[in-house]
Amino acid sequence: MPLSLRRSDMIKMLPAAMKAAFPHTIPILTGFAFLGMAYGILMSSRGIGWPWILLTSVVVFAGALQFVGISLLTSAFDPIYAFLIAIAVNARHLFYGISLLEKYGGTGAVKPYLIFATCDETFSILVSTPPPPKVDKRAFMFSVAVLNQSYWVIGSVIGGLVGPLLTFDTYGIDFVMTAFFVVVFINQWKASKSHSPALIGLGAAVVSLVIFGADRFIIPAMVLIIVCLTVFRRRLRGTE
Repeated sequence: MPLSLRRSDMIKMLPAAMKAAFPHTIPILTGFAFLGMAYGILMSSRGIGWPWILLTSVVVFAGALQFVGISLLTSAFDPIYAFLIAIAVNARHLFYGISLLEKYGGTGAVKPYLIFATCDETFSILVSTPPPPKVDKRAFMFSVAVLNQSYWVIGSVIGGLVGPLLTFDTYGIDFVMTAFFVVVFINQWKASKSHSPALIGLGAAVVSLVIFGADRFIIPAMVLIIVCLTVFRRRLRGTE
C-alpha cells in the first residue's frame, strides 16, 4: 500500500482514535497543564519569550530535561556537560524504548513521531491500554502521543504568556518538578512489592551528593545506579 494512502487512511481514522484516546489521557492533561505552566512561567522569569518556550516544548518535549535546560540556557554554555546531563536525565528512555520496538512495528509514517513523543506517561498508557475494537491501533497510539504533547505545549505557552504579568516572586517555582517526581516515587513505592531498586537509587544519590556536591552529583548517581542494578539484577528479580 503506498505511503500516501496509508497517511490518508489514518487521517480518516483519527477522529475516532482521538475520541477513544482522550479519556485515558485526562490524568496526563491535569498534570502536564500545571507542570507546563510552571515551566513557561520559569522561562519567562529568565527573560525568555513565549515563542522560544513554544519552540522548546515542540522540538525538545523532555519535561524534566527542559527544567534542567533553563539553567543551561541562562549560564555559560558547556556542551559536554549539557550532553552528559541530557543522557543522565533521559537514560530511562533507552530501557523502556526497547520494549516498544515490537509495538511500534508496522506503524509506517508515524513511527518517527511515536519514537520522539514517547514520554513516561505515554509509555504507561500504550503498554497498559489496548485500543478499543474498531479503532485503528496506529491511529490510537498516535492520538495518545499527540494529545499528551499538546497538553505540555499548551500549558507551557500559557505559562510563558502569563509569566510576565505576574507581580509576585516566582523564586522556587521550579520545585514543582521535584514535587512531581516525589509523588511518582511514593506511588511507585506503594505499588511495588520490592523496594530494593528504590533504595539503591536513594543510596546512590546520597553517596554521589556527599562526594561530588550538589552541582555535579546527578551523572555519577545515574552511573552508580545503572552499575548496581546491572550487577544485582538477578537478585533483584528474585525479590519481585
